[in-house]
Amino acid sequence: MDTSPTALFDSYEQDFKQIIQSIRDKLDGDAKDAQGEQRKAALRRVEMELDEADEMISQMEIEIQGIPQSIRPSYQTRIKASKADLQRYKKLSKDLHAQLSRSELLARPGLGGAGATSHEPYGAASDRTRLLAGTTLLEDGSRRLMDSQRIALETEEQGADILRSLRGQREQIQNARDTLQRADTSIDRASGTLKKMIRRMYQQRVVTGAIVVVLILLILIILWAKLWR
Repeated sequence: MDTSPTALFDSYEQDFKQIIQSIRDKLDGDAKDAQGEQRKAALRRVEMELDEADEMISQMEIEIQGIPQSIRPSYQTRIKASKADLQRYKKLSKDLHAQLSRSELLARPGLGGAGATSHEPYGAASDRTRLLAGTTLLEDGSRRLMDSQRIALETEEQGADILRSLRGQREQIQNARDTLQRADTSIDRASGTLKKMIRRMYQQRVVTGAIVVVLILLILIILWAKLWR
C-alpha cells in the first residue's frame, strides 16, 4: 500500500479523470444526439457525475494540505486544471439542458410557429402563451440546477467533515504508533542495562569467590606453617 503524502491525492485525481471521461462520452453521445426520455436520462446521469467530479476536487483540495510545501505548487496547478475541465463540462451540460427545454417548448401543440399568423386575432395571445411557457420551463430548469448545487454543497460539507475526522483519527493512530515505538526503544535500552548489571553481578561474584578461596588458602598455609614448626 502506497503511504506517500501524495498517494490519496493521486487516487482522487485518477477517479476525477475517469468521471470526466464518462461525462465527455455521454455529452458527445446520448446527451447530444438522442431524443426524448433517452436524452433526458443521459443528461441526468451527466448531472450526477458532475456532482461526483465536484466531490473529487473537494477531496483533492483537502489532501493537498498534507503535501509538502516543496512540491505543493505543482499539485495546485493540477487542481486548477481539473476545475477548469469541470467548469467547461458544466457549461456544456447547461447548454444542452437549455437546448432540450427549447426543443420541448417548440414541440408542444399550439406553441409552434404555424399555429397563428398575423391575420388571426389570437396570434399575439399565442405568442405570449409561448413566451410564458418558455419562461416557466427555464425557471424550472434553473430551480433544478440550484437544488443540485445545494445538494452538492451539502454533500461536499459532509464529505469534508468525514475526511477531517478520518485525518484526525489517522493522526491519533500515528501518534499512538510513535509512542509505542518510543516505548519499545526504552524497553530495549532498559533490557540492555539489566543484562549489563546481571553480567557485572556475576563477575563480582566470581571475583569475590576467588578472593575467599585465596584467603582460605592463606589461612591454611599459615596454620600448616605454625603446626609443623
